[in-house]
Amino acid sequence: MKRKLIAAIGVAGMLVSVAACGSGDGGSSSQKPADRKENLTVWLMGEAQSTWPELVKDVNTEFNKKYPGVKVSVQYQQWADKVKKLDTSLGGDKFPDVVELGNTETMQYILNGALGEIDPKKYENSDTWIKGLKDTCTFEGKTYCVPYYASARLAVYNKDMLKAGTGSDVLPQTEAEFLAAMDKVDAELGKKDKRASSLYFPGRYWYAAMSYVAAYGGKIATYDEGAKEWKGSLSSPESQKGLEHYVNLVKKYNKADQTKDEQDHANVMANEKAAVIYGQAWEAGSVTTGENGNPKLEGKIATAGIPGPEGKALPSFIGGSDLATISKSKVQDLGQEWIALFTNAKGGDVLASKNVLPNNEKQLEPLKTKPETAAIANAVPDAWFTPIAPGWASIEKEEILENLLLEILKGSSVADASKKADDKINALINKKA
Repeated sequence: MKRKLIAAIGVAGMLVSVAACGSGDGGSSSQKPADRKENLTVWLMGEAQSTWPELVKDVNTEFNKKYPGVKVSVQYQQWADKVKKLDTSLGGDKFPDVVELGNTETMQYILNGALGEIDPKKYENSDTWIKGLKDTCTFEGKTYCVPYYASARLAVYNKDMLKAGTGSDVLPQTEAEFLAAMDKVDAELGKKDKRASSLYFPGRYWYAAMSYVAAYGGKIATYDEGAKEWKGSLSSPESQKGLEHYVNLVKKYNKADQTKDEQDHANVMANEKAAVIYGQAWEAGSVTTGENGNPKLEGKIATAGIPGPEGKALPSFIGGSDLATISKSKVQDLGQEWIALFTNAKGGDVLASKNVLPNNEKQLEPLKTKPETAAIANAVPDAWFTPIAPGWASIEKEEILENLLLEILKGSSVADASKKADDKINALINKKA
């Protein structure tokens, strides 16, 4: 899911006086647990309500055994408006004490001083937290959030469409075989619908494009130890190979509007206009269920690792969520204890039972051989992430990468477009909040 970081109120609003009242009514960590009478407000995303509600219930029950006088209010949010709601609440005196953040959102709030510092030693399995999530919680040697769960992008495909074109509903394991299969599926789809795509790669899907950059050894930016600053590296030979490869795939296989982003690609598949998309595992469910899902495709949608160039699987962007306490909260200690219960090994087992990747390598390991999770679990350890740099939290970074792809798609040379993107990245990425 693309989670745009639109800071509606700016830094000043984030840093409203610590004296402001939070949802707690005057926390007192010096009191005995049984004597505390505060409120603890937790914001979780809707997945927790729909997919693992028993974990939320069990954690609240366990928490209230120690703190019987503390009222825990779990409020479920939606990705579409969570950031706006959070920014608005942080500018006032009613805000959550614990909040779930997408891992691409955390840096913005760390830099704005909105998140409280935590001690990783207080959290189970912190010594094996998945690096891609741990990095999003860490800045200048301090930790500001706790990894919750991980995800990665992979091929989501229509088995019937694949089989109609190739005779098999199993996705090929090498890129050469995979693209040959897409050619056959294209030919078959073209007999009925010239606008249907075998491989639906939108032109502005920068997460997918950067996966191809990573496949060739390129990076969005690298840190120059000598200069003590980040430098855009999309114009490197390796990055240019990845960009060119991706845009060529878009041009060849996307039969629809090539200038779109990936926001509705699950809907495109639900409408039977795509045989393969590159998405997160949960999007396979979105194809068949929900407001825009197509129930007729139930049982026909599968997932698999997507093969990349040079004989390797395509590196995936590490996705997922983190949990943090709000620095203005007067009950941060309670929030930290609640998070510790929610993310312990028992919690990880519940997530794993739902085929959701837990926050640590230890509990991830069994999922690497489980048929339902093998593709995504094996994609996580080698997944890539965006630069952990102050300026990268800006919304402008998406515009830079999307415009880079559009320029190449419309005819600019990869060399010229990537050089221009590097110049913009250099101006953006070293900004301080």
